[in-house]
Amino acid sequence: MTGVELGQGTGPLKGVKVVEIAGIGPSPHACMILADLGADVIRIERPGGQALTGGSHDFLNRGRPSVALNLKDPAAVETVLKLVEDADVLVEGMRPGVTERMGIGPDACWERNPKLVYGRMTGWGQTGEWAHAAGHDMNYIAITGTLFGLGQTKDRPQFPTNLVGDFGGGSMYLVVGILAALLESKVSGKGQVVDAAIVDGTANLNAMTAAFLAGGNYKEERAANLLDGYAPYYDIYETADGKHMSVGALEPQFYEILLDLLDVRATAPDRWDFDKVDELRDVFTAKFKEKTQAEWCAVFDGTDACVAPIIPLTEAFEHPHMKSREVFVEHEGFIQPQPAPRFSRTGASLSLPPAAGAGQHTRDALAAWGIENVDALIESGAAVQPEVG
Repeated sequence: MTGVELGQGTGPLKGVKVVEIAGIGPSPHACMILADLGADVIRIERPGGQALTGGSHDFLNRGRPSVALNLKDPAAVETVLKLVEDADVLVEGMRPGVTERMGIGPDACWERNPKLVYGRMTGWGQTGEWAHAAGHDMNYIAITGTLFGLGQTKDRPQFPTNLVGDFGGGSMYLVVGILAALLESKVSGKGQVVDAAIVDGTANLNAMTAAFLAGGNYKEERAANLLDGYAPYYDIYETADGKHMSVGALEPQFYEILLDLLDVRATAPDRWDFDKVDELRDVFTAKFKEKTQAEWCAVFDGTDACVAPIIPLTEAFEHPHMKSREVFVEHEGFIQPQPAPRFSRTGASLSLPPAAGAGQHTRDALAAWGIENVDALIESGAAVQPEVG
């Protein structure tokens, strides 16, 4: 697929136009979601691209064309503002004040399009004592109180790659904010800034823990609470072949099924006898070591015991449930997640694959968005169209 056309999306955001000022991590993930759901997104990259992103395998960049602009050139800045005139949303993930200095901040954009929703993705937020400091996922979730409680090792927290901060507390809240602001702009006729900060989103994600703490039902230590590994019936167990099973039989009716399928009813102490928590865990640990993961799958699959195998991503591609639901799909030679969530009438679908390099679609995408004199921009160096082949 080499040509670029508007309106190729099939999801519920079909017709929404988004200008993306390329970043890394959560902001491209948010724009991937918007594109997956049907929006026309044009990705503005620096010539040559940037570290940690790019290539035909970078699924975070799927669904939208790549345009390379030198935003130190006034003609390139004017091109972005021209794109904004016909857009609904702009997304950027730079430190506070950077886009203002570039000439594409909110006020400059609203002069061209008062209805524009201006989405800003940062770790610390647009304001606050650390707003201008560098940071990464684990730093952001560290000061929200969230990282402290993660993991089942009492002597140190364990961080779940960058899922909780960048994507859970970051991009997903940016998308929610953009969609809410879009709805409001249809009523008011005015755009606004969406200040999506990973610290804000992560704290919000952790609301249930805050509720447990407020109710006196939470200990601020790891492996000491219902959902963090204290309860033997909400934990991970090793199998005979060195693999693992996840056990989440919280409700009494599911726990009863677990006891029967494990065949430990006669040896398992009362789950409510908190003096025998370790004894109950030992019973489960010994039992799971008696069979391989595949053998336990044969016992538990499709039951209400709330037990599932822990498998690597390559095996997830082939898991019967994942295959029957088509959670993953092969697209342009790569297996990748389908758009989510799903819609009964305006189903989303994958379109343009990730660009092989920054600026692959510069000429076609700018022309499709109505930018005139694209060749002159390329000749001047304001825009870059890499050689193909």
